[in-house]
Amino acid sequence: MPTSFSLASLSALAGQELAVSDWLAIDQARITTFGETTGDMQWIHCDPERAAAESPFKTAIAHGFLTLSLIPHLVEQTLHFEGARLALNYGLNRVRFVTPVPAGSRIRGRFAIASVRSLDNGLDVTLNCTVELEGADKPACVAEWILRVMV
Repeated sequence: MPTSFSLASLSALAGQELAVSDWLAIDQARITTFGETTGDMQWIHCDPERAAAESPFKTAIAHGFLTLSLIPHLVEQTLHFEGARLALNYGLNRVRFVTPVPAGSRIRGRFAIASVRSLDNGLDVTLNCTVELEGADKPACVAEWILRVMV
């Protein structure tokens, strides 16, 4: 169940962690489907046998953009903005793919408010998003994501 926050409270929450999602399995089927959808069938992602034999990771790994694309799903699981009519993807300020995500692993999202900017019809909410990889010392992905929250 997502945690609810009023739009009026968001500015005061800048710098604070708001929520952590549940773990999400990243299996080979999800990776291959993403590759088929995007046309990125590079063997390091979509050929587990070759990846096991030839890649430095000894297994297939998720596309970095697959990991990034799961952030909205992880946010939707964890955060609800009371009074928002809708939230649009406005863009990203910074993205880094820090640690590869092996097929068969699990990730989760950790989210904090970086900043809030008022608009005539809503807010631009910048979230610090950290995608954690279960059992890893470093995150899989870090990103600053801007949500345009409309009222």
